[in-house]
Amino acid sequence: MSNHLREEILSLVKKYHDENFNKVLIAGESYIPPSGKVFGFEEVRNLVDASLDFWLTEGRFNEQFEKELAEFISVNFCATVNSGSSANLLAFYALTSREFGSRAIKKGDEIIEVATCFPTTLNPVLQFGCIPVLVDVEIPAYNASAKNVLSAVTDKTKAIFLAHTLGNPYEVEEIAKFCKEKGIWLIEDCCDALGAEYGGKRVGSFGDVATLSFYPAHQITCGEGGAVLTNNALLNKMVRSFRDWGRDCWCAPGNENTCGIRFNWQLGTLPRGYDHKYIYSHIGFNLKMTDLQASVGLAQMQRVGGFIKKRRENHNLLIEYLKKYEDYFIMPEATENSNPSWFGFVITIKDGAPFTRTDLIRYLENHKIGTRLLFAGNITRQPAYKDIEFIVHDKLVNADKVMNDTFWIGCYPAINEDIIKYVSKTFEEFISLSEKGIINAKAN
Repeated sequence: MSNHLREEILSLVKKYHDENFNKVLIAGESYIPPSGKVFGFEEVRNLVDASLDFWLTEGRFNEQFEKELAEFISVNFCATVNSGSSANLLAFYALTSREFGSRAIKKGDEIIEVATCFPTTLNPVLQFGCIPVLVDVEIPAYNASAKNVLSAVTDKTKAIFLAHTLGNPYEVEEIAKFCKEKGIWLIEDCCDALGAEYGGKRVGSFGDVATLSFYPAHQITCGEGGAVLTNNALLNKMVRSFRDWGRDCWCAPGNENTCGIRFNWQLGTLPRGYDHKYIYSHIGFNLKMTDLQASVGLAQMQRVGGFIKKRRENHNLLIEYLKKYEDYFIMPEATENSNPSWFGFVITIKDGAPFTRTDLIRYLENHKIGTRLLFAGNITRQPAYKDIEFIVHDKLVNADKVMNDTFWIGCYPAINEDIIKYVSKTFEEFISLSEKGIINAKAN
């Protein structure tokens, strides 16, 4: 009877979806966000199906989601978490485990990052007590070059922790090769870059560990969520330990005594036989994903190829429509030997333009075109980091340029060519007004 009722409930989901969720963006009428969720009947069905299980922690959907993510990136292990920020936290903290002996990251070690970053790539480094070594990025790729990154390495360098900015891969193959030779950890922040490729390989498969985010703005979404990926079995175990309160036990929820010796362990100075489920080998967190979230992500995996293809097509169209304004703008460029999974379309205003970034983004927003800055800009200038100890490698000239003159607009799959034509027309109107001095006159 219960199975019959379940099928009856699920049969109504498509009707509900079709009546409530089939809205499309209309040029000039709809607000065009920089990014957003795109979903269909299958996501809603999975979510309802998972809710009927009422299995509120990790379950059948999460198990399959982890499997498909690992296969998609071509790695051996995947652990889902509750956000991309948590994924970055766990990827870093896992490398501090004493299980890695002399390779374990320790307080005071140097970690190479870019200054133009999202805070949660940098924050775990600071929270643990390491010293960030900040390098500048190159424009128009908005990543640090391998040459610049590797020139910042010293005998105190323990890890390199870099994001593939807005889905555009950095020169990850060269950096990964260097790290392997020198015994330096490489953490790939792929939160904005699911499906991006470098040299024909998907990003996330080059480093020791990689991270993903499933916030609605990203290539796929669970609402909130993230993942940590690796080929290293021990590293995967450490990620899961830190994720699950720091416990030593690796049993999944609902499964107990998979080791067969649950009451025969002796660790620390605990008495022999202390329940392994309550033995803690790390100072951990609680950062797991729920099965409801995973059910949505699993349905999104059926669309990920199409999503990435559409982002690339939209990015190419934006280049085609906006390249006539190159007198004023630096257009984005893919890293050589890469195939980006574009998160957004990034623009930098050239020196000497007759308008400011604020002029332009205010005009775009007033015409229902959403904009975003390139994350923290030069993060050393953010108020939260005013008294933080950094090592700045060379000068952060481009980071300052990004901070002052860079922004991005959307290329996500809900955007179509009519929307892009409207965006282009709005840029044309703005530039015409600027050249006539009307925009600056209004600003003054």
